[in-house]
Amino acid sequence: MSWFIFALIATLGWGFADLFYKKSSDENDNHSHLKTAVWVGLVMGIVAVILIPFAETKFSAISLIENAIKYSPASLAYIISMVIGYAGLRYLELSIVSPVQNASGALSTIAMIIYFLAVGRVTAISEEFSPLDITGTIIIVAGVVALAIVEKKISSKEKTLSEIKSEKKYRFGALALIFPLLYCVFDTVGTAADGIIRDEETGLGLGEIDVIILYGLTFFAAGIVIWLYMLIKTKKPYNPFSLKEIKTKGAAACFEQFGQIFYVYAMASEPMLAAPMIASYCVISVILSRIFLKERLKVSQYACVAAVIVGIILLGISEGLAEA
Repeated sequence: MSWFIFALIATLGWGFADLFYKKSSDENDNHSHLKTAVWVGLVMGIVAVILIPFAETKFSAISLIENAIKYSPASLAYIISMVIGYAGLRYLELSIVSPVQNASGALSTIAMIIYFLAVGRVTAISEEFSPLDITGTIIIVAGVVALAIVEKKISSKEKTLSEIKSEKKYRFGALALIFPLLYCVFDTVGTAADGIIRDEETGLGLGEIDVIILYGLTFFAAGIVIWLYMLIKTKKPYNPFSLKEIKTKGAAACFEQFGQIFYVYAMASEPMLAAPMIASYCVISVILSRIFLKERLKVSQYACVAAVIVGIILLGISEGLAEA
């Protein structure tokens, strides 16, 4: 299966994860985002333990810790970005948060190109990517950035008088944009680090299953720390297994893990092409928010979505030609 199919599946998985993240967020619960992180850590930890016998590296306790440390720049950046993203969903609409956050796909691609240029792999970039690859990537990046700008403008125009008068909503409304922006920064670091660490020539050469295990165990450990923090803070243990939590946070965590598995394989094959394509999952998020959260797309939003789809189609055509 090609990197394009892996990236496409990851895009769909994370689009649905975003929908359930939004459905599980609660503006009035100060720990809503932390509870979501606990669920994601739980699911990823379970999957990691299941996959240990299938790891490409035969882990001992010591080697597992060593490899986790090697991959920690990527895994910790991802975890921080995701928790920040969950917090932002408490105050902003999904269709605003997702496009802004996913500008990281563009930034991470630029960061990886700069890195590969710095280590002397200029010819590899020009030889590996066709004009269709470059054109498709540019269109996807432009579409994602344009969608973020359009969503911000529409949100400002459609803000109702009641929302403006709501002190809490108004106070956090403008400030809340810092959450997706910070997510974008940390996710850029994580995605770029992922591509660099996984690179066969200049990186550490970790296998796909190894990465899923290391990231999952790291997130599981983070989830335990977060659960203990909430216990100390609230003096009451958080129960993630209530029906409501399972239907929202549990579903979000499962879609997150599903997307993560295919993301790892896509990034292992073509990190500079996969990153901006997977970042376009915000298009899926926007469409789903319209369908299930009863919002409507405007002409400008349809244009941005169409641009991203065209970019993805171009990458698919290029992949097909390469394999022919």
